[in-house]
Amino acid sequence: MKEKVVLNNLYSDAWEKLKKDKVVMISLAVLIVIILLAIFAPVIAPYPPEQQNMKNMLSTFSKEHLLGTDEFGRDILTRILYGARASLLVAVLGEVISVIIGVTLGVVAGYFGGVVDAIISRIIEIFSSFPQILFAIAIMFALGPGIENVFITIGITGWTGIARIIRADVMKLKHNQYIEMCKISGGSTLRILVRHVIPNCLSTITVVATMNIPGNIMYEASLSFLGLGVQPPTASWGVMINTSRNFLRTNPTYSIYPGIAIIITVLAFNILGDGLRDALDPKLN
Repeated sequence: MKEKVVLNNLYSDAWEKLKKDKVVMISLAVLIVIILLAIFAPVIAPYPPEQQNMKNMLSTFSKEHLLGTDEFGRDILTRILYGARASLLVAVLGEVISVIIGVTLGVVAGYFGGVVDAIISRIIEIFSSFPQILFAIAIMFALGPGIENVFITIGITGWTGIARIIRADVMKLKHNQYIEMCKISGGSTLRILVRHVIPNCLSTITVVATMNIPGNIMYEASLSFLGLGVQPPTASWGVMINTSRNFLRTNPTYSIYPGIAIIITVLAFNILGDGLRDALDPKLN
């Protein structure tokens, strides 16, 4: 019960600190707007994302198409809205998989130590030795392109950082007096991990996950740009940049708009992640 009170106080204090930072709050507001636009894209978008008009290809600004059209006459604004759904979905689901793998292995390694820690640490080192983007490309070649395989790949390749951090946190937590008391009172290992250890790592998990999401967005865009990620005609920001590169001279704005969408989203997530880190890190309080 005391731990819940402490966690509630931690998050309430963090929220009070975040509210005082105007830049962080603006970033949070921008992310909320982007998420709402992605969720309600079918309602907000002026056209279906795959509706073609070959008579109106690569047009610029107009009343009918505020951001112009692509090489198939599809509305760019519509595809950016739908692209937000794909890019955010892949980034978030990929991070969920990374968190599940990283937290599980980090908690087990940090709590049990010894041989278990040594084995898991070697696994972490092996996975960390591969450049993530090259590792992701290799996995995508094996799995094949597609939106489902993209977030699976991001999850498989992105868990090592959070595993290291959680392992270090758990190694400190397991020597706390209340953990020792739980052991003495006969609490099972699973109960101790689920009820006491993992909840005390939630602030760290929140910060790391938030700061990893913008990187996941970039990985999705990179894989889609290489033709290994989300496949046309499905709209994603990476796909749009990939298909627009053939028209950089004739219609440069075609590639600029999805690029701006990526920049704004990644920047907002990075600023929010920095704000959460400052607000939730007890050493900085």
